[in-house]
Amino acid sequence: MPAATRTGTAADRVYQHVKEGVLERHYEGGTLLTEGELADAVGVSRTPVREALLRLETEGLLKLYPKKGALVLPVSAQEITDVIETRLLVEEFTVRRAVPAPPGLLDRLAVLLAQQQRHAAEGDLAAMTAADRAFHAEIVRSAGNQILCRLYDQLRDRQLRMGVALLHGHPDRVERTLAEHTEILDALRAGDEAAAAAAVRGHIGRVEALVRGPGR
Repeated sequence: MPAATRTGTAADRVYQHVKEGVLERHYEGGTLLTEGELADAVGVSRTPVREALLRLETEGLLKLYPKKGALVLPVSAQEITDVIETRLLVEEFTVRRAVPAPPGLLDRLAVLLAQQQRHAAEGDLAAMTAADRAFHAEIVRSAGNQILCRLYDQLRDRQLRMGVALLHGHPDRVERTLAEHTEILDALRAGDEAAAAAAVRGHIGRVEALVRGPGR
């Protein structure tokens, strides 16, 4: 279970505790969380717990049921479709815009890839997923389109939640992810726009197939 931090207000601490729990799959979809349990876990009264749960409900992670608690919402098929379609549109466009890639971008991507490799070796799938997401976000930011950056930022929580679930469900995907990110970085280093776009398209397509599961 994620440890509650001691920074921010009581409601902020509950919010962070529950959000990390959902994104890192300590709280699976379908889990019913009660105010009392969360208050005890974080060491606060029930009032800030209610405030935090309301905030998380507006973000689409929970559904509140008065006098019962908060249900962790499973990832829906429609949500998967929406995230994948948006990623394809944004990431293929921005990776093309990244060519020719400036040395600073290539260096930042290399650092993020090394972080993913380290987290993979340590078995820290949540940290690897965060570094994975940061790798893609770095390419998106390099395009310089602030509207696209804000749109992509809105996908963050959903990407992290899906990514952690994917790596837990398909352990072999860890090495494949590292290989596919290396392929994207190599194409950018070579200044090959078509290869970079194809690598991103293939990477997201394979993620989609695994997240959807067989027969979906």
